[in-house]
Amino acid sequence: MKLHLFINAAGANAGGGITYLRNVLPHIAARNDVRATVLVSGDVDGEIKPSDGITFLRLPHGRFGTAGRFLREQWSVPRLIRECGADILLSPGNFATLRSPVPQILFSRNALYASRDFSRDLIRRRRHLLWVDTKIRARLARYSITKADRTVTPSAAFAEETKLWTGRSVRVVHHGFDSNLFFAGSGPLSAGLERALTRPPNTLRLLFVSHYNYYRNFETLLRAIPFIQQRLGNNVQLVLTCKLEGTPGGYDTKEAAGLVRSLGIERDVVQLGAVPYGQLHHLYRSSDVYVTAAYAETFAHPLVEAMSCGLPIVASDLAVHREICGDAALYFPRFSAEELAGQVVKLAHSPGLSQTLASRGQIRARDFSWARHVDEIVAIARELTGIAAEQPISRFHSAEAELEQRVV
Repeated sequence: MKLHLFINAAGANAGGGITYLRNVLPHIAARNDVRATVLVSGDVDGEIKPSDGITFLRLPHGRFGTAGRFLREQWSVPRLIRECGADILLSPGNFATLRSPVPQILFSRNALYASRDFSRDLIRRRRHLLWVDTKIRARLARYSITKADRTVTPSAAFAEETKLWTGRSVRVVHHGFDSNLFFAGSGPLSAGLERALTRPPNTLRLLFVSHYNYYRNFETLLRAIPFIQQRLGNNVQLVLTCKLEGTPGGYDTKEAAGLVRSLGIERDVVQLGAVPYGQLHHLYRSSDVYVTAAYAETFAHPLVEAMSCGLPIVASDLAVHREICGDAALYFPRFSAEELAGQVVKLAHSPGLSQTLASRGQIRARDFSWARHVDEIVAIARELTGIAAEQPISRFHSAEAELEQRVV
């Protein structure tokens, strides 16, 4: 019997939520045993495309705040589920529907709700309203876990954190990586990006792919640049896929922008702004080392993307980073700019080590599959609903296997 999923993605209007939809929906659409109704906000109209097997319902985004959005969805989602006749509810945005008329799978994927580092960071920055908002969201998220029929997390490391935070066991379903989608953009980098990425000869290029936020710890990364320059000479370039201006997503960039000026590294930090997904693989392959100083994560998709492109990685020593990268990365204490610099210098002085990490990473990246992720979610859905499985047909399984051979 065909399984009808209702995906409440009304809160997926930026970052990881959009990435999740962009990757998962094509795999759901490719199956003959599943169909989906997806509730989205108007903000994502240009990000996700209609396809066979996927029906979209639009919920105007509005300015309701955390509590307002939560209450509105509590009223709207059960009614919409009944009207479309769905068998199961998938809630990928950390918050459950408390009176779901069907079994519910909740995706818990926000490490900030239980992060002491994030709380301390907000207090240090005097972002007290954001601190209060995060505490409200954390209470709703923790309560949601108690109401869902099954909670899943994208990594074992975060599953352990969630268990300590809530006292409840959760299911681990790794996020995936779709080689077909990621490498689909066959054209070269745009002329504008090519100009922005001009660098002097013999320059070591570091890359960090993220929009600006506090928990990705841009400041430690920026402080590391002078240390690297002292050891290697003034031939280091840090490329960012954001601009350190304004308050994107409510995060104030003044401290990071001020650091760039006070450290005298304006010419060494290239602020590209958002880069189209189809162009990202060119950006990775034009770089020498991928770096991240994040102090909180649940999965970190750019690490898998970097590994798939054969890029050695220097990452903050988080359990989730070690779970994703294994022995394909070098690690450093998350707030130590000097030790971050030391690991980068170590790679710069050892081409053999860089190549070893790159080779390990390309192998490790093959372990992540969106098709496999969807398989596991569908299996959980069938367990909860008791709906027997048909034999699914998905073109992505064979396509991914074929592409893995060509990409590496």
